[in-house]
Amino acid sequence: MSENEAVGASGGLVPVTDGEWAGWSTWQSDAFEQRAGPFYERREEDGSMVAAFRAEERHMNGAGFMHGGCMMTFADSAIFTIATDELAGSHGVTMHLAGDFLDPASVGQLIEARGEVVRAGGKTIYVVGMIRADGKPVLSFNGIIRKITRR
Repeated sequence: MSENEAVGASGGLVPVTDGEWAGWSTWQSDAFEQRAGPFYERREEDGSMVAAFRAEERHMNGAGFMHGGCMMTFADSAIFTIATDELAGSHGVTMHLAGDFLDPASVGQLIEARGEVVRAGGKTIYVVGMIRADGKPVLSFNGIIRKITRR
């Protein structure tokens, strides 16, 4: 799949085979995140998950820095990427998401989110993480996911 084929397409998590994001995957079935990002994810050699996207002009606010809503949307997506193993193929909804803005991000920077599950049991998963722009911390975040069954 090319980078541009995902927007508005149907389907689940699909691998990207060319371009900057070759070796990553993206969620075809999430039209909002595709338009907001698009966001990509992959498993690292140590087994952890990382989510990322490239900052573009359309992600910026009127002052020329990444819009806070864009960063929080990415954090919301990232908590699910980070909790991939705990979700084990099930669906979930965000019960709580909080973030602390640390520094601005700019056009062209690689935006990455990494974190860890600090507790998981039953239907609740607690995640903490950090978003970095070219390695510089720009947002610390924490979230709670509630596993749900599809009806």
